[in-house]
Amino acid sequence: MTDTGWRKWLLARPVAHRGLHDGNRTIVENTIAAAEAAIARRFAIECDVQCTTDGQFVVFHDYDLERLTNGSGPLAARTATDLRGLQFRNGSGHIPTLEEFLAIIDGRTPLVVEIKSDFAGNTRPVARLSQIIAATNTQVALKSFDPAIMAYLRQNQGVLGMNHVPLGMVAEAGYDHPEWEKLSAPVRTSLTHFLQWEKTRPDFLSWNIADLPHATPNLLRKALDVPVMTWTVRTQAQRVTAMQWADQIVFEETDKLRVE
Repeated sequence: MTDTGWRKWLLARPVAHRGLHDGNRTIVENTIAAAEAAIARRFAIECDVQCTTDGQFVVFHDYDLERLTNGSGPLAARTATDLRGLQFRNGSGHIPTLEEFLAIIDGRTPLVVEIKSDFAGNTRPVARLSQIIAATNTQVALKSFDPAIMAYLRQNQGVLGMNHVPLGMVAEAGYDHPEWEKLSAPVRTSLTHFLQWEKTRPDFLSWNIADLPHATPNLLRKALDVPVMTWTVRTQAQRVTAMQWADQIVFEETDKLRVE
């Protein structure tokens, strides 16, 4: 992708992880309240999106509903209307649709959208997502762990009206954590060694702070001029590491980190 100014806004201000929440005590992650809190302090926002059973995109991280809401089971089995009726365990508000989230932001700050995936190879919903992104006046970057999604967007970027949208890969050094156990060994090997490079050609890399320094982000950053953001920065020590090995942080404020 030709750099038409997106680096400037993507790297300008620290990115609030799932909005500027307070550990889900009163301001819940990925909600309108978390977005407003980030905007008030002039931070960019990172959020997660998933597709509902009726083809809508909602802003929510977990594949299941139990941790944050009074609902249960997989989010993907619910309609957007069902999800709107759920209550959070702490805090107020509701699970917003992506359109609602973008309407609230309304160009006031950049948004980094992580597309959640079950790695099943279904890219059809991404076309609908692209329509939503292409229509917004907010500066948006898209990223995902799933190379199939990003390869689809890269291959069809012009047709989808997304030439102005930077596309990034989310990655880390290894995929032995239980959350990745459903992936086949060849897929985990491919992710570990970043073998999807030729198909995805990411404009930026989003890398796990726990895995810095590392050869992959260093090579992309130094040899290929691909900017690196790192997640999730929660301590001053991690921020110092990020300043040396990355170009941007995705952060959560804690008793060990306050971001100005």
